[in-house]
Amino acid sequence: MSNSAQSISAFHAKYFAWELSRKRSSSEEDRLSQSLFDASVDLNPHQIDAALFALQNPLSQGVMLADEVGLGKTIEASLVMCQLWAERRRRLLVICPAALRKQWAQELSDKFSLPAEVLDARTWGLLRKAGEFDPLNRDVISVMSYNFATRMEKQLGAIPWDVVVIDEAHKLRNAHRKSHETGQSLKRALAGRKKLLLTATPLQNSLMELYGLTSLIDENVFGDERSFRTRYSHSDGDLNALRQRLKPFVQRTLRRDVLEYVPYTQRHALTTPFAPSDAEQELYACITAYLQRDFSYGFPLRQKHLVSLVLRKLLASSTEAVLATLQGMRARLQALLNEQSIDEDWLGKLLDDEDLESDLVDELEAEDEATSAPAAVDLALLKSEIAELDHYIDLASKVREDQKSHALLRALDQGFERMGQMGAARKAVIFTESRRTQEYLARFLEAHGHAGKVVTFSGQNQGAGSNGIYQRWLARHVGSDRVTGSPAVDRRTALIDHFREQADILIATEAAAEGVNLQFCSLVVNYDLPWNPQRVEQRIGRCHRYGQKFDVVVINFLNQRNEADQRVLELLQDKFHLFDGVFGASDQILGRIESGIDFERRIAEIYDQCRSPQAIEAAFAQLRAELDADIQARMQETERLLLEHFDADIHDRLRTHRERAESQLDRVSRLFWLLTQHVLHGRARFDLNKLSFDLPEPPVAAAPPGTYQLIRKGDSVAEKVLEHARVYRLTHPLGEYVLDQGRNTATPQALLRFEYRSAKPRISVVEQLAGKGGWLQLNLLELDSFQREEHLVFTGCTDDDQVLDQETCEKLFQLTASVAPIDLPVPNTLQGNARRQLDAALSRALEQNDKFFQQERDKLDAWAEDRIFAAEQALEDTKLKLKALKRQARLATSMDEARRLQDETRKVEGDQRRQRQDIFAVEDEIEARRDALIDALEKRLHRASHTRHLFTIRWEVA
Repeated sequence: MSNSAQSISAFHAKYFAWELSRKRSSSEEDRLSQSLFDASVDLNPHQIDAALFALQNPLSQGVMLADEVGLGKTIEASLVMCQLWAERRRRLLVICPAALRKQWAQELSDKFSLPAEVLDARTWGLLRKAGEFDPLNRDVISVMSYNFATRMEKQLGAIPWDVVVIDEAHKLRNAHRKSHETGQSLKRALAGRKKLLLTATPLQNSLMELYGLTSLIDENVFGDERSFRTRYSHSDGDLNALRQRLKPFVQRTLRRDVLEYVPYTQRHALTTPFAPSDAEQELYACITAYLQRDFSYGFPLRQKHLVSLVLRKLLASSTEAVLATLQGMRARLQALLNEQSIDEDWLGKLLDDEDLESDLVDELEAEDEATSAPAAVDLALLKSEIAELDHYIDLASKVREDQKSHALLRALDQGFERMGQMGAARKAVIFTESRRTQEYLARFLEAHGHAGKVVTFSGQNQGAGSNGIYQRWLARHVGSDRVTGSPAVDRRTALIDHFREQADILIATEAAAEGVNLQFCSLVVNYDLPWNPQRVEQRIGRCHRYGQKFDVVVINFLNQRNEADQRVLELLQDKFHLFDGVFGASDQILGRIESGIDFERRIAEIYDQCRSPQAIEAAFAQLRAELDADIQARMQETERLLLEHFDADIHDRLRTHRERAESQLDRVSRLFWLLTQHVLHGRARFDLNKLSFDLPEPPVAAAPPGTYQLIRKGDSVAEKVLEHARVYRLTHPLGEYVLDQGRNTATPQALLRFEYRSAKPRISVVEQLAGKGGWLQLNLLELDSFQREEHLVFTGCTDDDQVLDQETCEKLFQLTASVAPIDLPVPNTLQGNARRQLDAALSRALEQNDKFFQQERDKLDAWAEDRIFAAEQALEDTKLKLKALKRQARLATSMDEARRLQDETRKVEGDQRRQRQDIFAVEDEIEARRDALIDALEKRLHRASHTRHLFTIRWEVA
């Protein structure tokens, strides 16, 4: 980009504005130009390929992106939403597991500057109270959990969504079953809406899972379960035919396909052994025995398994965390003894206070309220239990510093030494499941050699230290886009920035592990290890992700005096392979875990029920065997045959995507910068070296005054945003104002003298026009077909009637030009050529749309064939059943048996006659439905087309 000012004419501005904002057809290779420009992330070619695949057919009701773990499916889906947002299609929804909601909202905001909001029962209520009649029907991307989406079925069904992204879609692989309430609810709510399913594990146990997922996308992909099973779901099923039918709906990219572009690092495990003190071990033994009782007043019976789960997590975390919990339980029992009102919500408050993960909170809300403790209270038993708790509290109070915290000091020294050897930054993130453990560790580390280098990160972030960091961050970034105006979001950003720039150690609770990217840190410490392997993978994934430049070291602690804790670490390390290799846990294993809380409960049951080392070993051996049984080599081979790329040109295609994306980004940047200079001339002061401008008085209220900076990816002049600058994007309110002004600028007939002598680099097709003149017209062709499309059509000619093609006309506008008003008659040949070129452009567009129509027609033909096949198969099954009955009747050994078989035979013969009669009616019904669907598509093929004249000029090339 030139560092000198380059003025453009109003004609340039109108052309540039329409070129930057027009609605492109699905078949155009630069369909993603707007979203690629706006994204604050370096996109890989396979991600562009996946996004184009998702947008390729306007008639499709959705696709499934099934890239392996670590390849950025979230980025791919965000790219699709960013493009739709740029096209002013803004009814966008994300449905995901509850634990991923914050992460989705954060990624959309940070990397794509898209407004996103986590929507749950609480925020729904607050929005309604604030006067929002329908919180779903706003220009904001709603992010919600599976559970909340199911509850909001009616409201979801009322919105004409432009796309619905469903993350971890394998959770809906049984959506075709009537018993799958979540899947059935989402199918009803989202029928006819475009869906984008994301999963790394599209096929796990049965081919019927693919049927379930495709039925969620579109009921008309396959006929019914019976025909699908008969054709594909058996040992000699036609997998090649199934592959062809899945091709338009499923795209899977493997890690080996992208190693040329994605330099993944390794992860390494360090295990730090420690031995709890005798006092710590005595406390553990006492509480373990307490938890293994059948009855206790310490917690409601209906919450026993949850209390046990939470207490065991805290026992493995720190004595301080256990102490606070014991004191809360003791206070609750004292209130019961004094006949005071008892706090039934104490466990919920404990989960909030400890900042434990949302899965546990959801589990608590789902508890069966019908089960309660006995009405009569045995006072002697109650007093005895209070005395026990007093003893446990006394034991815990005597433990000043846990042995594991001293092991942490050794582990950090070891980890930082590894960081130094690699040349990585001296940064460590320590994860704990308890906020009280977090506070204890912060004090402990500050007092043992890390003073001033520790920052805490939790769900609240309200401490004195956090407040100071937040206030300094606000003062530093005032007036920039870094400040979102949301205190919760800005506090998180401030603390992460402080960790990146000043602190060595970040201590994070489980809830805060969601939605945080820490690629600049390569040392992960699991101070207490979750039993949920998905949660462990999520922790490590904060650092070990795309963008990480160094190998990631993962430190775990081994309790040498606890058999069960050792077995859990072995399970996570040896069976799930969470801590080593390039990608950690395998897709197959993690995908098969239905629910993290269910898996944790299995481990909790082992702790509760197994009292000897032998029993613990046997229970974990059984759990390992069950996981082995789940990993089916045949399913993996089937997945490979169905879903992997077999085309040899995959690498060439990805390379082409990268080259085109780089070229488009450069072109969009240049046009947008020149257009902005033209529209804001006299309003803004431009710094061409930094690609920034100061805007004292913005022309639109939604754009605050200040410094704006255009970011060009890969351009050394703008590697990062200026300290107090706002990122300038196409979808920024100021960018939208500039585009709107450019599109509507006045362009009466004029003479444009294009300056070619100073053009660099030389443009050969324009060089041939030097010294010549002629006429040129620009029209906008608007086509309302399967989707709204806009095509810019240039028509040009020389004075000696040489016709200029589209490329030559576009190249002319790469030159600066002087403008002089004229009033001359337009040659008839120009008008005639314009009409012909518009007709040709319309024909090309309709021809491309006809290809989409044919794809849908083929799909519906296959669907109808499936349904008829199922009816014929049912008749064939009846014939076989009838044949078997007649054979049995001939071999009957008694009159009663013969009579029974004859009665059954007559009944089946009646069924056969009805099926023969009905099969023609079924064929007619299915054919009629197919024809109706095709007829509806034909009517949409070319609903309307319009031509908008943008300008006509006389031109000369000097």
